[in-house]
Amino acid sequence: MSFVHLHVHSEYSLLDGACRIDGLVARAKALGQTAVAVTDHGVMYGAVDFYRAAKQEGIKPIIGCEVYVAPRTRFDRVHEVDDRPYHLVLLCRNEQGYRNLSALVSRSFTEGFYGKPRVDWELLTRYHEGIIALSACLAGQLPRLLLAGDYAGAKAHALAMRDLFGPDSYYLELQDHGIPQQKQVLQGLVALHQETGIPLVATNDAHYLTRQDAAIQDVLMCIQMGKTVEDPNRMRFETQEFYLKSEQEMAALFPDWPEALENTAKIAADCNVDFQFGVYHLPEFKLPPGYTDGDAYFETLCRQGFARRYPQGSEEYEKQLAYEMDMIRQMGFVEYFLIVSDFIGYAKSHDIPVGPGRGSAAGSMVAYCLDITDVDPMKYSLYFERFLNPERVSMPDIDMDFGDTRRGEVVDYVRRKYGDDHVAQIVTFGTMAARGVIRDVGRALNMSYADCDVIAKLVPAGPHVTLDDALRISRELREKYEGDEQVKKLIDTARALEGMPRHASTHAAGVVITKRPVVDYVPLARNDDTSSSAST
Repeated sequence: MSFVHLHVHSEYSLLDGACRIDGLVARAKALGQTAVAVTDHGVMYGAVDFYRAAKQEGIKPIIGCEVYVAPRTRFDRVHEVDDRPYHLVLLCRNEQGYRNLSALVSRSFTEGFYGKPRVDWELLTRYHEGIIALSACLAGQLPRLLLAGDYAGAKAHALAMRDLFGPDSYYLELQDHGIPQQKQVLQGLVALHQETGIPLVATNDAHYLTRQDAAIQDVLMCIQMGKTVEDPNRMRFETQEFYLKSEQEMAALFPDWPEALENTAKIAADCNVDFQFGVYHLPEFKLPPGYTDGDAYFETLCRQGFARRYPQGSEEYEKQLAYEMDMIRQMGFVEYFLIVSDFIGYAKSHDIPVGPGRGSAAGSMVAYCLDITDVDPMKYSLYFERFLNPERVSMPDIDMDFGDTRRGEVVDYVRRKYGDDHVAQIVTFGTMAARGVIRDVGRALNMSYADCDVIAKLVPAGPHVTLDDALRISRELREKYEGDEQVKKLIDTARALEGMPRHASTHAAGVVITKRPVVDYVPLARNDDTSSSAST
């Protein structure tokens, strides 16, 4: 028998999950487990990082999400009616499942957001193919019905879910964290299993890696809610059992239902999603009237720009232009240059300030002739090969600067040209840096602001200074750490949380343009009415 964790919250369940991606993969490997899932609350922010980390350690990554399901529809927004969504764990069986889960998460933000990103039955019906569903924790619809004593309603719901996802793609989720209500729910789930044949699966709803990390996660929750650990009325986990348990620990919890553990391995074997990196999905450049060949249009623009930029052009210059155009064609980047040239041309034609170009792109004559840059590479003897050469494994980097106040107009133009569903801005994460995390943790531990401020200011200023660095550099901080138990607890807790994402926001400048709709590649989130791709 082998066991796989299928319900796990990473650091990207912001201010809730305390499983760092690297630590999660390492812990699963140390426990002898060959696969692990990440099912963050309502988001898939960590999917790519998790996939890379798992693959690197020889662990099979299972991509999932614990989505929020609206009690009615995703469009209903009545206080105390629609603000308690149900939980539902969804796992990607295959690439179709990944695209569908991405669509579900995207629409939960763009259409269903009400306190939390929400899907509904209509969306589940539309995007269920290729997805395995688990009935979730006590906040799932099925457990809530069982706790309410509505066995008939629970049975009807379970059968409807099985009919939707398929008999091999819907599971009744057994959990036991030492919470009395879970015992009641377990009895109901087993009865449903015996009556309907819907299979069981055992999970542990992991929010941290080891039992010892429970206190760290508790502080994280306090930071999220603006509460202190001493507040008796705050939301908190009832036990310290929400960690990444071993197969033996899980088997001891469910001795009567070994198939529930075996089904975790069965599900893991059925989930096969592979990401392809290094493959470019450039959007199709829309040619102007009169042109049907993108390459010919590229040639025309380059020649026209050359005549304008170099009216006294020499044979040497002609050879450089031909060399660069051939290289761009060879590398498959003709459309890339056309796209960039087009929206820079739009900006310049509408008097939107555009920078002259910087970085290695300034070494390209083609970029200069297409008005992407305004720096003459021949005049300054700049090397094109720094920008593009056959051995380069990544796309050429063209840095562009637009006036802050009118940058949005350029983005709007790109949206109009390629379609709203093909354009998104990039998500970015604010992390708990050294000084900030001390203040956050101090508030959660009910320390005075003045005391926390003294400690925080002992951390040397500057980017990338960690608390470990600070303890090494600052003698005064080190002395306080070694001589004061309260300070030691503060700093040790802060070290455990340092660097974790604290909030998500929209990147100031990064924009993605895709060949297919963005949601085919990554989920979207919405921030201040702006669609942001959920990849980093």
